[in-house]
Amino acid sequence: MPDDFSALQLVLSGDPALLAIVRLSLIVSLSAVLCAALIGIPLGALIALTRFPGREAVIVALNAMMGLPPVVVGLAIYLALSRSGPLGAWGLLFTPQAMIIAQTVLIAPIIAALTRQTIEDLWTEYRDELAAMDVGPLRRIATLIWDGRFSLVTALLAGFGRAAAEVGAVIIVGGNIDGFTRTMTTAIALETSKGDLPLAIGLGMVLIAIVVAVNAAAWGLRRAGERFAG
Repeated sequence: MPDDFSALQLVLSGDPALLAIVRLSLIVSLSAVLCAALIGIPLGALIALTRFPGREAVIVALNAMMGLPPVVVGLAIYLALSRSGPLGAWGLLFTPQAMIIAQTVLIAPIIAALTRQTIEDLWTEYRDELAAMDVGPLRRIATLIWDGRFSLVTALLAGFGRAAAEVGAVIIVGGNIDGFTRTMTTAIALETSKGDLPLAIGLGMVLIAIVVAVNAAAWGLRRAGERFAG
């Protein structure tokens, strides 16, 4: 109880260290979701509407990539961004940008796989209408993405949930540097190992509140959009 009470006081008092960690976590996670959406949604729609040799193997691989081990992704990004790596000249290792890259690699397959399933279901439903209207391939993709925009919110939320909960990859490529690359999840792990439970519990409370708030806001926007669209 004392730890819980101290954690609540820490949150309500607006502790600067806690707020800085929360701010960075939101910037990294939301940026990664945006980047992953720009990659995953068009890719998923393209796979859903295109027939090519090896398509089933690509789908299986894409679904398998939804469970990529974070530490393996972190290690791969670390090797790519290290001084001896192919992207070492960029100087991104142990920066928030490296963390965004790692999270993008982790959640882009999730968004792409969920988008593919959504668009494929819509294509089955509207194939005859779009064919009768002689809609071209690019317009088909755009039309079905727009038509399935409310369902695709679920894919984005799944990506955000994975990004917000990520620990392994961001520690490897970010270094968990205080005041620079320390996020809520890495701080929780660190403070728990140090025995600083009030800060760890406070960050845990904030993380859960943020995830619930984002999901509630997305649900509200989806319902409002569905009512507006009729």
